[in-house]
Amino acid sequence: MGSDMELGFGWNGCVLSNFSTSGKQYGEVLKRVGSFHATKTVLRPRGKVQNVGRWNMTLASTKVAALDHQSFPILNQLVHDDKRLVYLDSAATSQKPHRVLDALRAYYEGDNSNVHRGAHSLSARATESFENARDAVARFVNSPSRDQIIYTRNATEAINLVAYSWGLNNLRDGDVIVLSVMEHHSNLVPWQIVAKKTGAVLQHVRLTENQTYDLEHLASILKEHGSKIKLVSTSHVSNVLGCVNPVKQIAEMAHAVDAVVLIDGCQSAPHMRVDVQDLGCDFYVASGHKMCAPTGIGFLYGKHELLSSMDPFLGGGEMIDVVHLDHSTWAMLPHKFEAGTPAIAEAVGLGAAVSYLEDLGMDRIHTFEKTIGTYLYERLSRFKEVTIYGPSPEQADRASLCSFNIDGVHPSDLSTMIDLEGVAIRSGHHCTQPLHRELGIDASARASLYLYNSSDEVDIFIDALMGSVDLLGGTLTLK
Repeated sequence: MGSDMELGFGWNGCVLSNFSTSGKQYGEVLKRVGSFHATKTVLRPRGKVQNVGRWNMTLASTKVAALDHQSFPILNQLVHDDKRLVYLDSAATSQKPHRVLDALRAYYEGDNSNVHRGAHSLSARATESFENARDAVARFVNSPSRDQIIYTRNATEAINLVAYSWGLNNLRDGDVIVLSVMEHHSNLVPWQIVAKKTGAVLQHVRLTENQTYDLEHLASILKEHGSKIKLVSTSHVSNVLGCVNPVKQIAEMAHAVDAVVLIDGCQSAPHMRVDVQDLGCDFYVASGHKMCAPTGIGFLYGKHELLSSMDPFLGGGEMIDVVHLDHSTWAMLPHKFEAGTPAIAEAVGLGAAVSYLEDLGMDRIHTFEKTIGTYLYERLSRFKEVTIYGPSPEQADRASLCSFNIDGVHPSDLSTMIDLEGVAIRSGHHCTQPLHRELGIDASARASLYLYNSSDEVDIFIDALMGSVDLLGGTLTLK
C-alpha cells in the first residue's frame, strides 16, 4: 500500500467522499468505521476535495489564547501516534492541573490516614486538610456556614440525598414536583422514584422558541398548582443547550408558593462565580470532577434549617452521636450526612482545585469562556448543514459548549472519525434523553471548552470536522 491514498467506503449502498489517510491511520479508520455501518472498502487515487470553500474559511473572530494550558500535563501528549491531543469534552469531565495532582500525591505520600478518628499526627494532618477543603468550598459558593457543605461522591448522590432524606419525608400524594425538559438524568430519575413512592406528580417546564428555559410556562404551572408545589429543581446551565438559566428569578417565583428550590450546578460551578445566598436557592449541588478536582467527590449546599430537619441518608460510622443496641442519635451537621470513611484524598483534591480556580479568578474564567465559546459557536454556525442546539450568543448568555448535528452524518460516527485527528468530543444523548426527544433527535455531538482551550484548538476541531464529514459522505457548505 502506498503511503498516501484516498479512502472510500460503501455505506449502506452509498460511496463516501474522499478522505486522505496513510499507514497506521488507514487501518485504524477501517477498524473504527467497520464497527459502525461500513459494508465495503475501496481505495482510489487521490482526487479533489468536494467541499466548496473548505480551504478558504476566514476566522470567525479574533484569536483567543488559552487561559492556562501549561498546568495540565495530560494535554501535552500525542494520540494515534502523531496527533496532538485537543480535548473538547470538559462538560463530561475536566482535566486536572498540577496543583491538584500534587495535592493528591502529597496526601498519600505524607498524610494518609483516616480522619476524625485518631489522635496521632497523621490523622490530625489528614483531618485538617479534609476540613480545610470544606472551608474552601464554603467560601467558593459563599455558604453562610461550613456546616452547610456536605461532601458527596458527586452531584448525582447529592440530589439523591435530598430526594430521599427530604423528599420521602415531605412529599405527599398529589404534591407537585416541578422540573424541566432540559434536565440531566440525575435530576430526573431520583424524583421519578420519589414520586412513585409518595404519589407526588411531576411537571416539566418546556423550552422557548430559542430553546431556553420558559419562565412563562413555569409561571403557568405555579399558578395552576399553587401551594401543591413543594419542589422546583433545575440546572443552572444546560449541558446540551448551553443556556444559562435565570435561577435567581426561578427561585423567587418558586418561593412565592413556598416551594423548595434545588439547583444543579454541575455546569456552572466550574465556569462562573456562584453565590448561593444571592441565588436564593435552598439546595445547590456540584461534582468536583467537572471543576478540575478528582472523580468521586462532590458537594451539597443546603440551608441550615432544611439540613437540620432532614434524616440521615446513610447510616453507619461517623454520622452518629450515641449508639445503643436499639437506637442511635445523630452527629451534628455536616457529619450527619457523611457516613463511613469519606473520600479523603478526593476532598483534599477538591480543596486544591477550588484554590486553583480562585487564584485564576472566576470572573476572569467566565469572561474568557464567553469569548472562546462565541468563537466556537460562530465557526460551527457558518455551515448550512450544521444545527446547533440552544440559543445563539446574541439571544442569551450561554456556556462555552455547542451540541450539534450535521445533516446526513450520525454524531457517533462523526466523533469517532474526529478522534483520529486527535480531537476529543462527545456524542450520544449526554444523559438527557427527554431533551433529545423534545428536540426531535436521538443523539447529538458536543464540543465543550474550558480554561485550557484556545481558538487554535477550535480551528483544529473545525478542520477535523470538515475532513470527517467528507469521509462520512456528508457535505459542508458555507452560508
